[in-house]
Amino acid sequence: MDALSAAVSLAASHDVVSSDPVVLKRGSNVLVHLRPAPVVARVAARTALIRPSVADHFARDLSISAFLAARGVPVVTPSGDLPAGPHTFEGFVMSFSTYVPHESGARLPREDVLKLLPDLHAELRHYEGVLPTRGPLDDVDNVLAYLACCGVPDLDRFRAWHDSLAARWTEHHRDVQPLHGDAHPGNLLLTPSGPVWNDFEDAWLGPVAWDMACSTTEEAAPRAVELYGGGAALADVEFHVKTRTMFGTLWGVLVQWS
Repeated sequence: MDALSAAVSLAASHDVVSSDPVVLKRGSNVLVHLRPAPVVARVAARTALIRPSVADHFARDLSISAFLAARGVPVVTPSGDLPAGPHTFEGFVMSFSTYVPHESGARLPREDVLKLLPDLHAELRHYEGVLPTRGPLDDVDNVLAYLACCGVPDLDRFRAWHDSLAARWTEHHRDVQPLHGDAHPGNLLLTPSGPVWNDFEDAWLGPVAWDMACSTTEEAAPRAVELYGGGAALADVEFHVKTRTMFGTLWGVLVQWS
């Protein structure tokens, strides 16, 4: 059974029948709009390979989304048409959210995302749920371990980077708070009523510089700090941009070998 079939089957067991399902995205996870129902299934794909606790990530996404929605923040909410999860079914971990009509493929400019982050962070500071404290470091450890088990060659440069990153982590890990964790333009849906935040499964306790780094480049880091309104040292934003860039390269290796 593939991810789409599993999502349709589990939804049907809760009386949500999808006669025309469509895959919205295939990547780290598979997103399936269970048409005609206003429900989107999130099914763990590559994330399940490198996150032993992937169900916990999905649970955090649902918990934070519900929390922010209750505070009036525009977010994709857990589905009310069936138990949102997370569920384990036919070997897949999945959850269900409300489908939000949006302009498919449209992206908010990075500068506009940076302008929205302070308000999101202000609301997230009130979240009292348990969150990871190492965030992307856990993913780096897990991806390297997975690739090593697969016999992938030439990992030494990534291991050296990992060691350098870990050695400097504390230096750039100050004033932590709950973060989105993956606050790039692709995780904002553009709707007729405005942008809507999505995908909080990477949420963790970290510096706001991490979320800022998700929507900028090293060259544009000074402008990112300006747009955000301060809140982080330029050196911290530049460090986390480099971290995300290298992790993106490492993830590309994972894609090739999975």
